[in-house]
Amino acid sequence: MIKLAIVSPCYNEELVLKESAERLTELLSRLADNQKITHDSFVLYVNDGSKDRTWEIISELHQANPFICGLNLAHNVGHQNAIMAGMMTARNLADAVVTIDADLQDDLQAIEKMVDLHAEGNEVVYGVKINREADSWKKKTSAEMYYKLLNFMGAKTVYNHADFRFLSKRVLDSLAEYPERNLYLRGMIPLIGFKSATVDDVLSPRLAGESKYTLSKMVRLASDGITSFSTRPIEMILYVGIFMLFIAICMFFYVIGSIICNHYTAGWASLMMSLWFIGAVVTLAIGIVGTYIGKVYIEVKHRPLYIISDKLLNE
Repeated sequence: MIKLAIVSPCYNEELVLKESAERLTELLSRLADNQKITHDSFVLYVNDGSKDRTWEIISELHQANPFICGLNLAHNVGHQNAIMAGMMTARNLADAVVTIDADLQDDLQAIEKMVDLHAEGNEVVYGVKINREADSWKKKTSAEMYYKLLNFMGAKTVYNHADFRFLSKRVLDSLAEYPERNLYLRGMIPLIGFKSATVDDVLSPRLAGESKYTLSKMVRLASDGITSFSTRPIEMILYVGIFMLFIAICMFFYVIGSIICNHYTAGWASLMMSLWFIGAVVTLAIGIVGTYIGKVYIEVKHRPLYIISDKLLNE
């Protein structure tokens, strides 16, 4: 049997926490009774700088429920950093970790399958979404575009996998060796290379409230994934440059031919359009290169990913 920690990041989740804790407690109790995990397994809620009563509710649940623990971050650090804070805290207290959002849209029944697959020798088990009927059309469409864009740009990820996963202590210890500041866990964990498997994840409607993963946050996450794990944007600049060189050569022969045939007329409009086009391409190229330089700038600072102000743990 393993001691399991379920890490759940929370940001303004006061409406879902009590039911979430009840369902996760029931799951842990059942798995412990079936001798698949130990009875001292626990849920670790990570409060990511919430502005509502999230931390107050977590504190109340900890007092009333031995399965519930809490981690309160000093300020909002973002979803990926909050997950990392929970995992790095739990790795010293448990044998394995499952990460799942507090709204419990992911399939809780898949957690038992993850534990079974770990018993068969898998160190990582990914929850892969096979049904998005619970998502709105906008979220479903943007998510599909997100994964296709990442794959096109060369960022190696598990298709339709978000942050619902099982990680053994060996994987957590290896992940702790990554010093990156710009976290993109969906790309980092597959790089570790331990034996892995997948389970089907059928999404359910949120328990209450609205999703905190807005379109702007998804775009920002995609940007982090692409610029942290792919050099394809820089390669595309080279391809654009080659294409422009080809156009320039064609224009050279066109102008020469026009002069020979005496059909050449200097055009102000064509000159201006060319200047604007080249200026736009150069500006875009500088912007992409600047993104990479910005990430280097952040990495060399070695700032802490998170600062913990309070802990409620069963040690």
